[in-house]
Amino acid sequence: MTYLLIIFVIALALAPLSHFVPSKRQREVARLREYAAVHGLFVEFRGLPGQAPGRPRESAGNQTIYYGRRLPASRQKSASSQAWLREGEAWRAMERSTGIPAALQELPPQVLAASADEHSCGAYWRESGGVEVVEQIRQALEAWSGQLRG
Repeated sequence: MTYLLIIFVIALALAPLSHFVPSKRQREVARLREYAAVHGLFVEFRGLPGQAPGRPRESAGNQTIYYGRRLPASRQKSASSQAWLREGEAWRAMERSTGIPAALQELPPQVLAASADEHSCGAYWRESGGVEVVEQIRQALEAWSGQLRG
């Protein structure tokens, strides 16, 4: 009986520490972000382009994440930021005068939107997929950044 009481007290003392053990989803997201960082991308929390700034924040499990590729500095002033939204299989420009870059067709279906400005180009998604999806995003962004500065 004494041993059971000791085991119960130890378990009770260690129970709060279980909150600090990452879940399977948290470990997967960390792996995706590490892969992206090691392969030249940066990761930021951003809302989808065209989203109202006063809109309530998304839940933690459903956040839109921006995986971007930095562009080399340029002396010429580039146009303001441009954005495209995915609607099914097709892309739609946020501004009517903007064409659809060919590199967007290479992005995986998990990508919700893409944008480019004078500092970076990137993809918005909810990290639903594995490392192979991040690799597809990386390849598409690499090609796109070459087109933007080429």
